[in-house]
Amino acid sequence: MLTLLEDKISTPVGPLWVLCDEQFRLRAVEWEEYSARMVELLNIHYRLEGYQRVPLRNPGGLSEKLQAYFDGELAIIDTLPTATAGTPFQREVWQALRTIPCGQVMHYGQLALKLGRAVGAARAVGAANGSNPVSIVVPCHRVIGSNGTLTGYAGGVQRKEWLLRHEGYLLL
Repeated sequence: MLTLLEDKISTPVGPLWVLCDEQFRLRAVEWEEYSARMVELLNIHYRLEGYQRVPLRNPGGLSEKLQAYFDGELAIIDTLPTATAGTPFQREVWQALRTIPCGQVMHYGQLALKLGRAVGAARAVGAANGSNPVSIVVPCHRVIGSNGTLTGYAGGVQRKEWLLRHEGYLLL
């Protein structure tokens, strides 16, 4: 059975759940009001092997490091370890998201091309992006529509805008 250590931190844009395994690899990072979505993803990925959630303040220092990100130490999220389930394609997309530099954005079609797929795979990339269980650290908020719009973000478009501004991406 997988043990998930969980904490909740306060951020400038709302409470955030932080869940990691016993090796302190992030398994889920989700906004409090979307915790039902988080549970749904946990069930999809870990129900078969079984999992339990155990409250623990600042597991492995991860909560403190995420707080440092919100306090302006932006590069710290690049150092945080993750361990995600998901399909091979989803994990490939999630890994590619971590290569988008802070303060920059990419369109879904550009991300598809970066993965060696046709621009037409943008919808599949978008679907994988939308099922990312480790928001912020796997920066799905850095992907925008081809026309520059802030298309979907599981945490809400206002949060996406806040995160992009926080990271120095100047929105028009």
